[in-house]
Amino acid sequence: MAIPRRRTVAATCLLLLTGATSEPPDPVNPTCPRHLNWSTYREMKFTLDSSNNRRILRAEGQIDEDVAARLQEALKENAPIDEIWIRSPGGVARAGNEAGTIIRQSGIPTRIPANWACFSACNFMFMGGAIRYVDPGGIFAVHMFTHVADRQAVTAEISKGADDAIDLISDVEQDSALLASEDNDFLIRMGISRKLLTEVMYQQKAIADEQGDKSTRRCLTPAEVVKYNVANAK
Repeated sequence: MAIPRRRTVAATCLLLLTGATSEPPDPVNPTCPRHLNWSTYREMKFTLDSSNNRRILRAEGQIDEDVAARLQEALKENAPIDEIWIRSPGGVARAGNEAGTIIRQSGIPTRIPANWACFSACNFMFMGGAIRYVDPGGIFAVHMFTHVADRQAVTAEISKGADDAIDLISDVEQDSALLASEDNDFLIRMGISRKLLTEVMYQQKAIADEQGDKSTRRCLTPAEVVKYNVANAK
């Protein structure tokens, strides 16, 4: 017996709604899903996937200081490469910029596939692609960088006295200014809107505060991914 069209449409809408809400939002970071699939590798691994008649380099795991050298080696060993797929919880900020620069020089497109997440230093590695894809369900998550995430270490340093506290603040201010300038320059060279920094990244709390606001992470919507030119291809 044929199923009435109206019932079929309703069932389809229900299925889409159920799929959209199957991963609940993070109560601490409500713009993001509760679980982010960004890999548990403690250092980024590069593996070639040629299962679908395409040569995909999968870049998965934390971005450490040696990631640029391993990336260059992987690009050389696995050439030609059609795309680089990336998922990572981030890591060393400047290493992410360096890896992104290498990717731009290679001319290889980058992609965040559905259900993969790219956070922190991973953002800059991903933005190295001259052609960039964020698939529906792919997560581009940002935050405000910080050099003082360890409250206990900062407290211990400050407790040593005013001179030590001033030295610490001075070092943090200087390195933060340098990193902000480097990030701004990187976005300009990669063709990303600098408003991504001022309107989104730098609007986040670097550290959860003591008054109850624990949100330190922001996941871009599909519209924002396009608005800031994070993705420039479909």
